[in-house]
Amino acid sequence: MEKHPADLYKDHVRPFLYSKLEEFKILGYDDVELESLWSYLTDKKWKKKTELSIYELASDILSVKIGEFMNYATVESFKTSNWLGSEEGQEALEELLR
Repeated sequence: MEKHPADLYKDHVRPFLYSKLEEFKILGYDDVELESLWSYLTDKKWKKKTELSIYELASDILSVKIGEFMNYATVESFKTSNWLGSEEGQEALEELLR
């Protein structure tokens, strides 16, 4: 995986990441992990940015909405899962095609 320019500042903004994870827990999303939040930020929020300052990173982290993150996580899970290749997926597909 290619390194993102923001990776240089990850340790500096870690307290903001933990703060956002705590906010998600308060909202009932206990299973969100730091790495998945970081992936969302680097893949979506900062995808095209090459130069970032710490204050921009902190602001972007604190402005993440749970809905935005969950949409990203859902799409990523569909991209990585091979449900259709499983036995259950094949049965569902056959049922649909009848």
